[in-house]
Amino acid sequence: MTQKPTEAPVRRGFLKALGLSTAVAAAAAPALAQRADSVAARDARKENQGQRLAARYKADSAHVQAFYRTNGYE
Repeated sequence: MTQKPTEAPVRRGFLKALGLSTAVAAAAAPALAQRADSVAARDARKENQGQRLAARYKADSAHVQAFYRTNGYE
């Protein structure tokens, strides 16, 4: 297969540009990614020390008892 001498450098330039743009996009993707449920840093600490240390799991609440009842743990 013979190619014209001017065809190879054009193709190499195109492939080089394509590879570089792919690398830039791959490097920028993690920087732009953000979880849907993430909280902005300025809003992260709205609760005081007592609220952060408070127990949130209530074993005798209705939904916990329903979970154990429906899954056969009783």
